[in-house]
Amino acid sequence: MTDSTALLALADEQYVLLTTTRRTGVAVPTPVWVARDGDTLVVTTGAESGKVKRLRHTPRVTLQACDRAGTPHAAAPVIEAHATVHDDAASRDRLDAALSEKYGVQYAAIRAMGKLRGRRANESVVVRLSAVSKEPS
Repeated sequence: MTDSTALLALADEQYVLLTTTRRTGVAVPTPVWVARDGDTLVVTTGAESGKVKRLRHTPRVTLQACDRAGTPHAAAPVIEAHATVHDDAASRDRLDAALSEKYGVQYAAIRAMGKLRGRRANESVVVRLSAVSKEPS
């Protein structure tokens, strides 16, 4: 299985453990919803979240299929990926479409709760995850 194929296979999972890294080298795992968008995966998070701050200095992440609590599935492979943060309206629209298609009413409920709490769309960003190309040895 190629790196890209392994990454895109995670789009079929309900939850994925996204692990970012602090400047100190400490790994910070977070279970997230994920959806496929073309040849990448997309995740959403708050624009001011710790994930975004960590990704700005260390874009390399790992991903692993997990449950809602973040416990990795038995024998689930750890996949390396490269993350980029996007805060433009077009990226948010694509993310909303991808997550709505995958999670349906669950995603609609989360979005509605956010609106009720006064959150605006521009308070969240899109994290785009792409395969890391391995250098030939």
